[in-house]
Amino acid sequence: MNAAFFLTSLLVVASPGTGVLYTVSTGLSRGTRASLLAAVGCAFGAVPHMTVAVLGLAALFRTSAFAFELLKYLGAAYLLYMAWSTLRDRSAFDPSKEVAARSPLRIIVSAILLNLLNPKLPIFFLAFLPQFIAKSDPAPVMHMLALSAVFMLMTLVVFMVYGVFASFMRTHVLARPQVTSWLRRIFAVGFVALSLKLVLSSSRA
Repeated sequence: MNAAFFLTSLLVVASPGTGVLYTVSTGLSRGTRASLLAAVGCAFGAVPHMTVAVLGLAALFRTSAFAFELLKYLGAAYLLYMAWSTLRDRSAFDPSKEVAARSPLRIIVSAILLNLLNPKLPIFFLAFLPQFIAKSDPAPVMHMLALSAVFMLMTLVVFMVYGVFASFMRTHVLARPQVTSWLRRIFAVGFVALSLKLVLSSSRA
């Protein structure tokens, strides 16, 4: 592990994306506890991709266009569902109404699915992590698992910061009625934009 790994990982984790958008929207609509659960779910959503990469099966996504395309369209469809849910649930961003109950398990599962259906993650684990594994490494699998664990921990911490900040701003933002309707639209458009970006991305990216 070196500075290049930490800096590159931090840049990847902190850059706005599906997980960040979901964590922030959850923090704004449901508060600190829900945002922390969303961050946990997003971090655990990387576990299947990490497992696939460590086993060497992630190469499938470079050799099989069908496998990549299938995962890509499933992810895009789920993002569209998130956009529709955000627009439909008017109470989530309305402080005068009681937010519909949502179990911790459902919040975590939604976050896991968002990352599970992200076809960029297996490619990331396959292309990025091996660069920090020496050919002469006596235990490359253990080293890769350690790097993956650090990446997931960084994801958890950064997303928690995003979520806590969003929940802190919740009372200030949601106290303005004119802001709430725009928030729903902005997050919905964000999910749609990410979905379109996913669909239009190259299967060989």
